[in-house]
Order: sequence, then structure tokens, then C-alpha cells
Amino acid sequence: MSRKKKQKLGVGRLVAAAGIGAVLGPIVIPKFEPYMWAWKSRIQFGRSDKKRDEGLQTPTDITRVDDLKYGDHRLQTMDIYYPKGTEGALPTIVSIHGGGYVYGDKGVYQYYCMNLAQRGFTIVNFSYRVAPESRYPAQIEDTNAVLRYVCAHAEKYHIDTENIFFVGDSAGGHLNAQYSAAVTNPEYAAILGLDIPEFTLRATALNCGVYDMNELGKDLMVCYAGKDYQQFEEQLDILGHITEAFPPAFVMSSTGDFLQKCAQPMADFLTERGIEAELHIYGDENTKPGHVFHCDIRSEYAKKCNDEECEFFREHRKDE
Repeated sequence: MSRKKKQKLGVGRLVAAAGIGAVLGPIVIPKFEPYMWAWKSRIQFGRSDKKRDEGLQTPTDITRVDDLKYGDHRLQTMDIYYPKGTEGALPTIVSIHGGGYVYGDKGVYQYYCMNLAQRGFTIVNFSYRVAPESRYPAQIEDTNAVLRYVCAHAEKYHIDTENIFFVGDSAGGHLNAQYSAAVTNPEYAAILGLDIPEFTLRATALNCGVYDMNELGKDLMVCYAGKDYQQFEEQLDILGHITEAFPPAFVMSSTGDFLQKCAQPMADFLTERGIEAELHIYGDENTKPGHVFHCDIRSEYAKKCNDEECEFFREHRKDE
């Protein structure tokens, strides 16, 4: 797709369903104001997420360890889930939540993550500081801080640091791609100022995400990184820092996803550089699962998608 034909995504479009199972449409604010927009987003999307997960409970076959602090900020907390009776380390999935950079936390993703744990994984489900109260690079710094904590406490929480996998959707898909690039490109990690801990990233799942920051409008960039967001141009150039060491990627979207147009170009970009990439688009012309449909664990499309992503991870697991 040529750059001229790309339509930049306004803030309402990017978070129109970030972290929820059904698209609610854009939030209309006559004059953009980051804090007011974030506040309205959190109310609207929070209601939808609560409805999506209504009646769900912690599965009886899952052990959950809640509210582990990886920093001093109130949002710098994580949960860890694994099957009951687990002895020793399990392949470990780190989930990076979506929410348009302004919304979401581990509570919104707990049932989705525990559902993944039922497939035989240890799951790390964390909250990170959100914009506009905490602007970039807080989010990528928090992601790295989580991995540092995870690696330091691996034995205690059944984490296999030789078999780490990432999932991330919407804004979390962008953070996933950025951090995956940093983990596999020391020069990029240095540009970002990240001290990456020692672990092996075997594969990653890029779900309903946006990967080229040129797709984003000015309003969202101001909200995410501040009025001087252009100072981060090199840091936010994810595609420019992906090397052949980037992990195998499961690139996913759906026929009802307003970010579907980002999936094929990302899969093609990786493939052209010799990086293994599988493109999966769920739904058809008659049935159109929405943005981040995979978080609605009662959906058949979510079950199929999550089964296939976990199988992709199993195929890339390596036992030393």
C-alpha cells in the first residue's frame, strides 16, 4: 500500500475498541484535549469490557498470583497465572494489553490471560503506566521492567526464560513489535535506553495492531508522547529497526477490525526480510469479528484464534 493511500488513524478510531470485544465507534470531542478524551475513553470502554466479561470467574484449574509490584507507581503491577499442580517451569507468555495507550490494565485482560494459561502456559499479565498522565517512553520502559522482574523471579513463578513468547493487541501490538525489535536488536535497545535482561524470545503474536507510526494522527501522538513527539521519531521507527533476528510472528486481524489494513503489510514486511510470519484473518464477509475479538473468550472465533496462536508458540518452543 502506498503511503499516499494510507489514511491516518484519529484517536477515536485507534481506541474505538481497544481492549474490548465490540467496536463502539469513535469518540467525538469538538476540540481535542488529551485528558478529557482519555477520561471519556476509559468510561466508555470500561463499560463495554465489563459487559463482555460479565459472569466470568477464575477457572478452578488455574493458580493466580496477583498484584506483584515491579515498580513504585500504582499501575506498575502484574499477575501471574499457571495451571494448578504445576511443577517446574512452563513456556511463558507475556501479555501486553491494548487500550489506545490511555486505557486498560491487567484487570481487563485477566480472563483472556487465564484462558491462555489453561492451554499449558505460565502467563504474565501486567498493567503499565498510560498516557496522557504518563507519556512515552513510560510504556516501553515498563514493559522492560516487567521482563527484568520476571527473569529475576523465574523459578518461583514457573517461568521458562528460555521459552518466552509475547502477545499484544492494538496499542499493545505496537508495544509488542517495538519491544520484540529491541530484544533482538542491541543497537535499537541502546537507542531506547533499555537494559534488556537475559531471556530467549522464541515467537511473538501481533494482534489487531498498528506498527507504522506514520499511520497515526497528530492528536494521538500528542496524547501518547507529548507536543514534542517528533523528538522520538527514531525511537518510534519500529520498522526501521527490525532485523533478521526478529522472532517468528503470528500476525492476526479480523474482517471487522478497523486496523485490518495494517496486518497484511506487516506480514509482508517481515517475510520480505526473511523473518517467519504467518498471517491470519478471522471471519468472512458474513461474519465479521471486531477489533481485539480474541479477548472475548466465549466467542468461537476467539477460541480458534487463541488455540492457533498457542499452537504456533508450541511449534517454536525449544527444550535445551
